[in-house]
Amino acid sequence: MNNKTRHKVKNSPSLFDYENEQIHPLTSHLLLWYDEHKRDLPWRHTDDPYAIWISETILQQTRIEQGLDYYYRFMTKFPTYQDLALAPEDEVMKIWQGLGYYSRARNLHAAAKSIGNSFPRTHEDVIKLKGVGPYTAAAICSFAYGLAYAVLDGNVYRVLGRYLGIPEEIETSKGKKIYSEAANYLLSKERPADFNQAIMDFGAIHCTQHSPKCDSCPLVEGCYAYSVGQIADFPVKKKKLALKHRFLYFIALENQGYTYIYKRTGKGIWRNLYEYPLIELDQAINMNQLLLRDDVKALWGKDKEVDSVRVLCEDKKHLLSHQYLHANCIVIKLKSVEMSSIDELKESPLPMVSPEVIPELKAIYGDNLRCIPIASVSEFPLHKLMTIFQDQTKINKK
Repeated sequence: MNNKTRHKVKNSPSLFDYENEQIHPLTSHLLLWYDEHKRDLPWRHTDDPYAIWISETILQQTRIEQGLDYYYRFMTKFPTYQDLALAPEDEVMKIWQGLGYYSRARNLHAAAKSIGNSFPRTHEDVIKLKGVGPYTAAAICSFAYGLAYAVLDGNVYRVLGRYLGIPEEIETSKGKKIYSEAANYLLSKERPADFNQAIMDFGAIHCTQHSPKCDSCPLVEGCYAYSVGQIADFPVKKKKLALKHRFLYFIALENQGYTYIYKRTGKGIWRNLYEYPLIELDQAINMNQLLLRDDVKALWGKDKEVDSVRVLCEDKKHLLSHQYLHANCIVIKLKSVEMSSIDELKESPLPMVSPEVIPELKAIYGDNLRCIPIASVSEFPLHKLMTIFQDQTKINKK
């Protein structure tokens, strides 16, 4: 890319030479385009800041097509922030199950508990809510209250980066500052909500990442990237880090209708979600190697026998931001093994495994391993890979 041919944003006559009373062509063209092409979405029919907050949080890292169902379910289950605040965490996580990036749900829950008698009405107070960053705060304030705060998401970066030819990487503090200045300069002060929706919609359905519709673009005459034939080069991003490969082996035990399930409590995206006991390695191993491991054999104790072994899911690849997960789920059916007393199982819907039964488990899993009926696994908030295993189990039973 030829940096010398790119105009710098602050010196660009296509942006900052307009007087305050003049509307920039990009602004007017986007608003005209939006009036004709805007998408009909449920959260655009309300000025309830809570509903807008939920929708914007769901749509982070999630396509609208997938997010719609979750939005309806979430708002039906928790129609107000007071309802959300009073809900148990497991109930919130269960509704969120399958969306990924579970810290979003935990932050929503914590923030709802922190709100007093009314939802915050100023940008300063909205951005103090746990998990609410500059984008979400700007979205809530402009969509709910009509305040003039410009949003910056991936679609906005793409539209502005291409139109203005911004050379700075979007992840850098300098880059973010330049994009923020440009977005707020271009923001329609009369229609801030519509402009924010317009530029995001335009990036999502017209100025797309891989197949932008340049031939019918209302902004093409002023678009820097188009004029120099460098559409694919904007916005400028840092080079991606090398992916770390992680090999995960989930052990699904079957014993007289019961199984073990483990609640993750450490830091990470799946914190407080449930899964089968997990063995994580930095390289792949075969079945025999897995069954000979002490941390696997500890699940049924010394001198106990395995009745059968089958692979439910093998090398299921799951891509995270900087990690490549290779997930395997192994179903191990045991001969008569005392996993926990039947009386205990009847008394509690989520009993702990007694360390007196299999003391090795206490050292490995602490107090977070439970013995439950196999049929009850799907009732708990599970992470993405566990939902895949559950779906595979249903397919196998057909």
